[in-house]
Amino acid sequence: MDSPPPPAGPSPHQAVLDEVGPRLKRLRAQRGLTLAVLAETTGISKSTLSRLESGQRRPSLELLLPLASAYGVPLDDLVGAPEVGDPRVRLTPRPMPNGGTFVPLTRSPGPLQAYKMLIPHRGTEPDLRSHEGYEWLYVLDGRLRLVLGAHDLVLGPGEVAEWDTKVPHWFSSADSRPVEVLSLFGRQGERMHVRAKPKG
Repeated sequence: MDSPPPPAGPSPHQAVLDEVGPRLKRLRAQRGLTLAVLAETTGISKSTLSRLESGQRRPSLELLLPLASAYGVPLDDLVGAPEVGDPRVRLTPRPMPNGGTFVPLTRSPGPLQAYKMLIPHRGTEPDLRSHEGYEWLYVLDGRLRLVLGAHDLVLGPGEVAEWDTKVPHWFSSADSRPVEVLSLFGRQGERMHVRAKPKG
């Protein structure tokens, strides 16, 4: 006689739905929002929001759409749905404020963002800037002049630099030809672990 089949566990769909409540609660905590503020923003009552987060209320599109809008995330992020359809990122070149072009290589907000940048020659006098974050640059083609605090470096193809962007910095093509670079930018604390050493 054949062994009986093992008891069926929860369906994959139910497992996904069970994760929605905890995910909503984490998002609200990360944003520092109270249920009252979220209720005012979304038009969903505090009791309904509370039941959603505790798993006592089944999530529906009618409830999740305003929450996705309030949190500024795609609907798929709320339900943790597996990626379907075309996974390619649509590459849309955008102008940089101080000259040049950048192409976002990531489509969802997150702690790390990737860009491809085409940087022109921006003159010989550095205009140093500083801000929160951490940057990693890899030179794909051309020569990059990087002024970082007291350092004045020129990087060629295949060379990498990373730095805390609170340190005053500026970069430009080192000559008349634009330089092509790959950039990873993260909020403070999101660090990459490759360093380019100045040539001795």
